[in-house]
Amino acid sequence: MIYIDASSLLKLLFNEPESGAVRAAIAAEVDVRVSSLTRLEAQVQLKACWLGGEYSKPKYQAYQKKLDSFADTDPFHFVTLSGSVFDRAIKQDVESGRIHVRTLDRLHLAALNELGITRIMTHDARQAAAARIAGYDVLIP
Repeated sequence: MIYIDASSLLKLLFNEPESGAVRAAIAAEVDVRVSSLTRLEAQVQLKACWLGGEYSKPKYQAYQKKLDSFADTDPFHFVTLSGSVFDRAIKQDVESGRIHVRTLDRLHLAALNELGITRIMTHDARQAAAARIAGYDVLIP
C-alpha cells in the first residue's frame, strides 16, 4: 500500500517528463491511497491552471473528469480523512522540535499516520524530506 500526494497524482494527468515513471510505479502497486487532501490539492491545482490561462475550460473539465475517474480505477482507493488529522498534525508539529514542515506537508504526514500507511509517492522535494525525517519510505519515480 502506498499513499500518493498531488505532486505525483497530477503527473498522471499532465504530460510531464516523469509521467511515464509514475504510471509504471502505479502499475506495480496493488493499493494506491488517494486522500481527500490529495484530491483537494489536485482539484485546486487544475482550477488554478485553467483560471491562470494555461488551458481552456473544456481542457480543465476533461482533466477534472479524468481525476474523478481514478476513484473507479484500480489500484486507486480514495479515502476520506477525518477531522482528527488536524489534531495529529498539531501533535506531530509539537513533537518535531526544531524541524519545520510546511502546513500541507504536515497534513499529509498526519494522513499517513491516520491511515496506517508507511510509504508515500511524491515529487515534492520538501514533502519527501519531511516524510523521510518522520520515518516514512519515500518513492519518487
